[in-house]
Formats: sequence, structure tokens, C-alpha cells
Amino acid sequence: MTKDWTPSTWRSKAIEQVPDYPDPAALAETEKRLATFPPLVFAGEARKLKRALGEVAEGRGFLLQGGDCAESFVEHGADNIRDFFRAFLQMAVVLTFAASSPVVKVGRIAGQFAKPRSSNSETKNGVVLPSYRGDIINGIEFDETSRVPNPERQEMAYRQSAATLNLLRAFAQGGYANLDNVHQWMLGFLSGSPQAERYGEIADRISETMNFMRAIGINSETHPSLRETDFFTSHEALLLGYEEALTRVDSTSGEWYATSGHMIWIGDRTRQLENAHVEYCRGIRNPIGLKCGPSLEADDLVRLLDRLNPNHELGRMTLITRFGHERVEAHLPKLIRAVEQSGHKVVWSCDPMHGNTITVNDYKTRPFDRILAEVKAFFEVHQAEGTHPGGIHIEMTGKDVTECTGGAARPVLAEDLSDRYHTHCDPRLNANQALELAFMVAELVKEHHAGDRAAQVVNF
Repeated sequence: MTKDWTPSTWRSKAIEQVPDYPDPAALAETEKRLATFPPLVFAGEARKLKRALGEVAEGRGFLLQGGDCAESFVEHGADNIRDFFRAFLQMAVVLTFAASSPVVKVGRIAGQFAKPRSSNSETKNGVVLPSYRGDIINGIEFDETSRVPNPERQEMAYRQSAATLNLLRAFAQGGYANLDNVHQWMLGFLSGSPQAERYGEIADRISETMNFMRAIGINSETHPSLRETDFFTSHEALLLGYEEALTRVDSTSGEWYATSGHMIWIGDRTRQLENAHVEYCRGIRNPIGLKCGPSLEADDLVRLLDRLNPNHELGRMTLITRFGHERVEAHLPKLIRAVEQSGHKVVWSCDPMHGNTITVNDYKTRPFDRILAEVKAFFEVHQAEGTHPGGIHIEMTGKDVTECTGGAARPVLAEDLSDRYHTHCDPRLNANQALELAFMVAELVKEHHAGDRAAQVVNF
């Protein structure tokens, strides 16, 4: 166990992005109740994810991490969860089949309720109210009652996370992820699009392969890996009182784990070395993500890695870069070189969403061409540095929303944004855009593998 650390030592540190609860006694009572609730995930599952991420760090896999910008209480429902899972499985199949690379599947789901804000307040028509910080803290409605941080929302978030996890486990392990169902994962509104046709071709080839395997006695009944998949959950560990309440000692190892999700990450606004969020995360044994924006200096990144992963544990750290499409080459190479020189083994993942947000017609949006450009630049830099581009981290939904402009198949135009703009916070890729991105990433992974093989031949 980590020396001089307990789940509450973060309380003695400076902290950013903390909500101002008007009733501290009510908050403490809520956290006390949460501490008696069952864990949402288990230490063995987190260790399994860590082993899988270790393979990615060694260049033998790819991380697909994605989901809602911020989950909401209003939109919680079986259909929404199912459609997200279907879109996610499609992306994973494209990456696995087209790129011949194992894919580690991690959703931003079942816990992604809290959001950092650039300002503590929001003003509309001269009225100033606290900023919306996610449904776990306050309400999105712009009125005084909704915007007051309410600790009871933490219990609502816990119960929604538990219900979501229950359904996701059923989908992943109960047969829905069976490769025999690969055609059934297609979402109805994708029919007729170029992405649907390309996906259909892959699905046909998978079905032919499954038929052949059955003919020689290999089927989903005798080989569970054909009908099941590993699916993990993740979220930003922003609300530390909630995280502390769900931090438990694993009875088999004696180590502390956050049981709110399999993987948690530290945001770009809360990664100060001596502050509360780094202090909390250094003591838990889950896989940890670290958002890396343009303001992060290489020396500071190495110090953070030394603090969060002093024993250089493989699979422990995922660095999620988020620069903006025009700034990747200015920032990413120096971070890669510093990490390589330090000896830390990490998963490098690209978040092409957060650095590419603009405002169009009073709507926050993200142009799809900029998202693609950042992913391409991410791969190009890793190819030049001789390192492994290990994953992507995206905000997406299985719904036919109009939040990010662009897309080759059915482009969302600026004037379309108001049609189906449903996000509670930041704009998400719709399922069509997400699938298009998956095809592009699959090609980039193939090209990277081809480059690695060519380099090995030259070195030989």
C-alpha cells in the first residue's frame, strides 16, 4: 500500500473545480451513506484492464475509449445504453478486423457525471448563477434552485451507474456481443450510408469466417470469446468526496481501489502535482488516465508520472493528449521524448475533441475535419518518434444527433446544429461520424504496423 496515504489525504491539499455545497453537514451525511454502498466495480476487473493496457503500452493492442461528454439523469434508459453499446461494438469490430489489432474497449459511461468548468458562474440576460457542473452536482436548468449543488444527486448518480453497469455486463457477457450478431449491431438510421456499406462488407466476411469455424467444430458455445467481450468503464475523477466514499481495500491484495469505475482520469484543469486530485489518484491501484493539454510542460509530465506511478507499473498510466489539430506537432514530440527518456511505459491516446471546440450560430461544436486532422497528426508524430499510437479518446453517442459539424457520408451543416442538439455539455460525434472515424483510424493503425515491419526489416 502507498505510504502516508489514505483515501482522505487529498482533503489536506489545495483543490480546483470543487463545487460550493451550501450545507456541509448534508454533504458529509451523503458521503457517509455512500461509503456503506456496494462497490460498482471490482478490483479484479481493474487489474484485468491494467493487464490489457499493458499490452497496448507494449505496442500489442489499441485502446478505444469513448462515450458521453456528461451523462444525464433525464436521458438514462435501456435504449440509449443499447444504442451506444452497438455503435461502440461497430467501431471495435472495424478496428479489430481491418487493423488486425486487439482492441481494449473502455466506455465513458456509468460514472461520467461531473464536468470541470472554465468559470464558476454563468450569466444569461443579466442573471448570474453557478455554472452547471454535471448532474451529480447540480441541474442544467438555468434557475436558482437547479444550480445549487445538491449532495443527494450523488446517490442518484450511484444508482444510475449501478443500473447502467448491470445492463452493460448483460450485453457484454450475455450474448449480445456474439460475433454471430455482427449484422444486428447496425443502427437503423445508418442504413444506406457509405459507412454502413463498408461495415456490411466487414460483417459479411466475419459471418463467412464464423460459418467456416462452425463447420470445423469451433463455435460460440465451445469458445466463449466468440460470444463475449470485455467492456470496462471510466470517468473523470473530479468529485473527490464521491470517489473517497467508493474507495475500498481489496481483500485479496490489501490495496486500495476506486470502485466507482475501472479506470479514472485526471483532467487537464486538475493535474497540479501538489493538489488534491493527484494526491487521491496516487494511492489507488486502478489504471489512471492523465489529460495532457498545450500548457503541460515535459518536465512537469515526468514529475506527474513519477508521483502517480513510481514503480513504473505497466498498464498503470494512459496519457490522453488534447492539443487541437494545429498544435499537435508543437507539443506532442517533446512530451514523447521526455517520457521515453524517463523510462516510463505508458499508453499514448489521442483526444481529438477538446482542443477543437468552436462556436457556430451560438452552438458549441467541433468540426469533424479538425477531429480527423488531430488524429492523423497524432499518428504521424508517433511514426516519426518510433513510438506506439495506442488509442483514441472520444465523446460520442449512438444517437443521430447534430452536434459536430461535418462528416463525409451525411455531413452536419452549421444550419443543422439546432435540429438534434441534445448534449448536456460538449458536442459529441453521432454514430455515423464515429464509424467514419473508426475506419480512418483502422487505416492509420494498418499503416503504422506496416511502417514498423519495414523498420524491422531495415534494422535486421
